[in-house]
Amino acid sequence: MTTDLGPETLTAAVIDSFRNTPDPRLKAVLESLTRHLHGFVREVSPSIEEWEAAINFLTATGQKCDDVRQEFILLSDVLGVSMLVETINDEETPDATDSTVLGPFHMVESPERTLGENISAESEGDVCLVRGRIVSVTGEPVPGARIDVWQANTKGFYDVQQPGIQSIGNGRGLFTADENGEFFFRSVVPSYYPIPTDGPVGALLEATSRHPYRPAHIHFIVAAPGFKELTTHIFVGGSEYIDSDAVFAVKQSLVKPFVFNTDPQEAALFGVASPFVEGTIDIVLHPEIHPHTPSHETTKEIVR
Repeated sequence: MTTDLGPETLTAAVIDSFRNTPDPRLKAVLESLTRHLHGFVREVSPSIEEWEAAINFLTATGQKCDDVRQEFILLSDVLGVSMLVETINDEETPDATDSTVLGPFHMVESPERTLGENISAESEGDVCLVRGRIVSVTGEPVPGARIDVWQANTKGFYDVQQPGIQSIGNGRGLFTADENGEFFFRSVVPSYYPIPTDGPVGALLEATSRHPYRPAHIHFIVAAPGFKELTTHIFVGGSEYIDSDAVFAVKQSLVKPFVFNTDPQEAALFGVASPFVEGTIDIVLHPEIHPHTPSHETTKEIVR
């Protein structure tokens, strides 16, 4: 019966409406979503005006999304949902490098670059060398791993935030690790920065007296055949806001010192002037645990 439904019977009726869903994963997700969402509404007991304000907030969040801005990812980030998803998935691979959030600015394709190339040639600041190795959990190198990196400049802006000032692709690079799994590239030490506050997420932070700042970091996505893809950061040790990241993404294992290297031979080896700032990170990949199941793929298609 779907008439004269009360708060409890309504929830049961909505859950029952999904009973013929052919995909078991989608069915389970929708049933759980319904239970928790209805439970939230019963707990908060919003007025009609508050419900309308919530709908308007979500609508405005969607309207703020475009080809270079993803406000819903930003909302997920500041509510800690992105890091919760990452942390839960990390439990499957505790011996791999910690993952962390994708962030809202991986919205354009990084240019293919050769090892050692400067990804931030248009950015002011001293040249910084970033280097490391891609290895498996057994310590063996992963040759040919693909390393996608992107970062803000020394003033705290990504390329997509400064059209006409930065070219698209500045601060980004797609590299291939060498036969020893090693990689290196030149850049600048990024600055801490505020996440975008000119949209609904910024209004939410202001309403809750929260600051919008992220500590300085460089993003990585590392992929190789036979391994689980990894999304992570390297955080600049000593950066402001390292203990109060607006998106809760700092993990101590990812905080690395960026220090001056005064070795002229290493400077010559990497094609930089001595002394230079250097940050290093070795990234450990875990073998693919299981392929995506059809049910998970169907769920992803529904919510796309």
